[in-house]
Amino acid sequence: MNHIVAPCLKEQGLKEQGLKEQGLKEQGLKEQGLKDQSLKELDRPETPLLEGVDGMWAMLRAEAESVVVKEPWLRPFIDTAILLHHDFPSALGSLLARKLGDSYISADQLAMLVRSAVADAPCIVEEACSDLQAICTRDPAADNCLTPFLYYKGFHALEWHRIGHWLWRRERRDLAHFLQSRVSEVFAVDIHPAVPVGRGVFIDHGTGVVIGETAVVGNDVSILQEVTLGGTGKEHGDRHPKVRDGVLLSAGAKILGNIEIGSRAKVGAGSVVLKDVPPCATVVGVPARIVGWCRDTVPALAMDQTVPEPEYHI
Repeated sequence: MNHIVAPCLKEQGLKEQGLKEQGLKEQGLKEQGLKDQSLKELDRPETPLLEGVDGMWAMLRAEAESVVVKEPWLRPFIDTAILLHHDFPSALGSLLARKLGDSYISADQLAMLVRSAVADAPCIVEEACSDLQAICTRDPAADNCLTPFLYYKGFHALEWHRIGHWLWRRERRDLAHFLQSRVSEVFAVDIHPAVPVGRGVFIDHGTGVVIGETAVVGNDVSILQEVTLGGTGKEHGDRHPKVRDGVLLSAGAKILGNIEIGSRAKVGAGSVVLKDVPPCATVVGVPARIVGWCRDTVPALAMDQTVPEPEYHI
């Protein structure tokens, strides 16, 4: 499997998945009597950018102004993070830089780096906005969008990864590795900078998430804490999982090797996946096996980690 997700494409549908996934989709749908659910529907993006960057920024400012009225002690922090900025990219870059700055590379230098990346690849901002919207939509603990913007380390780690991936593709790999190391130290999320990641991705909690060098993460994917997308040994080359659109990777799931997790699949908590997972399949166990199939929902959006009781066997 040598599929590649090019960064910053507005339609990151991963259409290079090819005939293999298409055949798996058809087989899975046929086996489960879901013939009326069209394959075209399965491929459509699931998290449109409803508000747009400007709309998201207006919402963040309104929520920030409300916070400083209710909690005056937070005004210096909220001013620095939101209210003193003129737009979403400026606020995001400043926040990320202050989270990661250290004695070697200052927050001011990192803020300049983010500005350079965004100027060269404006879609980084669109992807960040889509990621934030995904959190607001899928996380019941997020009662507004300001809270995850300010405090969710999964979001911060993912947006720093987008900067690191931008560096990686421009052959600035030493700095990309430095950022990967700092993100791992500060946020406990370790994503190799070579990994292409789609938009609308939600890394919930973030602690312990590890994604290896040749992995691919599609659009509208939800990843919970302690998930590993790893290899199976010390071999070189393409050796990590390919996670397609709409997939839910539940807490503690370990997906190992150059295998494919088909679109709208669900991997149960604590499972160890060593083989390809067909589109729409629900897999659980060690090693994981198919115990069910998706119906009308996208697992990554529904965020339902349960497994149907009649189909679950220990």
